[in-house]
Amino acid sequence: MTSFTKNVVEIILSIPEGKVMSYGQIARAAGSPRAARQVVRILHSMSAKYNLPWHRVINSKGEIGFQDEDSMREQVDRLEYEGVEVSPKNKIDLTEFGWIPDRHVQ
Repeated sequence: MTSFTKNVVEIILSIPEGKVMSYGQIARAAGSPRAARQVVRILHSMSAKYNLPWHRVINSKGEIGFQDEDSMREQVDRLEYEGVEVSPKNKIDLTEFGWIPDRHVQ
């Protein structure tokens, strides 16, 4: 596992319940600001293996990134269960529910 991948996994695992981060925020915190798409790949391929809270990761606009209805509904349900308010347009207020780690994981 590369150090970037390890950092991404650690950051995602550290997102507290009821908070969200964007793919780009995770990439920046992991040390590679332009690697948001790599964060998507890591999340997709390692969520089950590392029990990652994938539902706490959203796009930079504060929106649910899934296009298919079942996955979108599951993410919304999980977030709402944790107290995150999701608008009818599947948008999340990042000023209220966004999370910024105290420090970069290195």
